[in-house]
Amino acid sequence: MKPKVLVTRIIPAVGLQRLEEKYDLIVNEKDCPMTRAEIITRVPDVAGILCLLTDRIDGAVIQASPGLAGIANYAVGFDNIDIAAATARGIPVSNTPGVLTDATAELAVALMFACARRIPEADRFVRSGAWHGWGPMQFLGADIAGSTLGIVGMGKIGQAVARRGHGLGMRIVYHEEARLDTAALVFPARFLGLSDLLSVSDFVSLHIPLTEKTRRLIGRRELSRMKPTAFIINTSRGQVVDEAELARALQSGVIAGAGLDVYEQEPAVKAELLQLDNCVLLSHIGSATTSTRDRMARTAAENLIAMIEGTEIPNLVNPDYISHRPKE
Repeated sequence: MKPKVLVTRIIPAVGLQRLEEKYDLIVNEKDCPMTRAEIITRVPDVAGILCLLTDRIDGAVIQASPGLAGIANYAVGFDNIDIAAATARGIPVSNTPGVLTDATAELAVALMFACARRIPEADRFVRSGAWHGWGPMQFLGADIAGSTLGIVGMGKIGQAVARRGHGLGMRIVYHEEARLDTAALVFPARFLGLSDLLSVSDFVSLHIPLTEKTRRLIGRRELSRMKPTAFIINTSRGQVVDEAELARALQSGVIAGAGLDVYEQEPAVKAELLQLDNCVLLSHIGSATTSTRDRMARTAAENLIAMIEGTEIPNLVNPDYISHRPKE
């Protein structure tokens, strides 16, 4: 009898087909996340879980699966999983780093252009039938070239955004927990404290994981330090920005605009943000290219196979799990 694997949402076929070669799959075929209760009822006899960032894999889920050999997250971030609970049970957890770097970086740059050049506003204007021809004062926006791009979180995605910004003629400043070796970068970049970065940047792009330290990192005080002509872009995690304070800042002109692909209470979006023309809102599509999602599916599948088969795990996020495994 093949081991069972739970896949909490339909993923690209390349991933499902790889898993089907070895395991009996339990796949949620609804186009919506499983509830926590639904997950708990399906995990007691599974050897592996392939989950999405919309799934909360907490201690109760982990405890409900006595034979669980691994959890593969179909995402780079893994704040949806109780890593401590998994580690305490001796269960490895993996993610899909690297494969979505370029797609997410491209979307961040797209949001910069959409905000600066007021593209969604102009599109709605044309579709409404209100446009009656070119005018010299219509939809005046901000320049990209010659502006300063502040990167908060200079990991792989942050660096990919910075490279693209540099190619567009932007000055690059960044904030990271530790100063990087700039000689290793292929573009000039200046390290700044967060407060200084916010005050000098024309565009602030967030590329940080969600931790207790970064939760609501951007709030009223941080937004007040930004230029009134500046834009903030978030393609990381919604909870790193205080959405209520962001809405107030956009309404009152504290900053010029925002581009969001992620939200605090996703998929719910704060009502005030929905009413604002200076806020571009996307539906969490940072990694949404066909090739990227295929690579994510393949990577997650290979990660899970390695966990169940007991071979080297390519993208392990909790190496301490091994010390908690029962002695054979």
